[in-house]
Amino acid sequence: MKTIVGLNNFAITFKTQHSNMDVHFSSKTNEWYTPQYLFDKLNDKHNFNLDVCATAESAKCKEYFTIKEDGLKQNWYGTCFMNPPYGREIKYWIKKAYEESLRGVKVVCLIPARTDTTYWHEYIFPYAKIEFLKGRIKFENGYGVKNSAPFPSAIVIFGESID
Repeated sequence: MKTIVGLNNFAITFKTQHSNMDVHFSSKTNEWYTPQYLFDKLNDKHNFNLDVCATAESAKCKEYFTIKEDGLKQNWYGTCFMNPPYGREIKYWIKKAYEESLRGVKVVCLIPARTDTTYWHEYIFPYAKIEFLKGRIKFENGYGVKNSAPFPSAIVIFGESID
């Protein structure tokens, strides 16, 4: 519901319409799970051992970090899968992935292809291998609802030769 007050205190109240896409343009939720088919394809190629941004319901690896463990404060190891929260904090996850790669960790990230952002220019373009995905990914939330992302996505790999 939204109320607009005009001249002479005349008020109009109306019901606002929301689409399923609204959540992609806001920070209302970060609970959008990686589609299993995409994870399986990436896992066949990279053999992940750690999901660094997960919930118990969304974890794609046997070992994972949740909000409680706070993956940003942990040491990562082996080959990591990362589908980070897509809100404003994504830049911290990208920086962490880059820093962990300097310690010899391989990090494969599923992220929005927002190539105009600072973190793309500071960490991804100079230090990562990039694979742009064709089409739009259909993410699923914890309730079985699937929505196509309103943005293109990319697989960004830190810790692998970019030659």
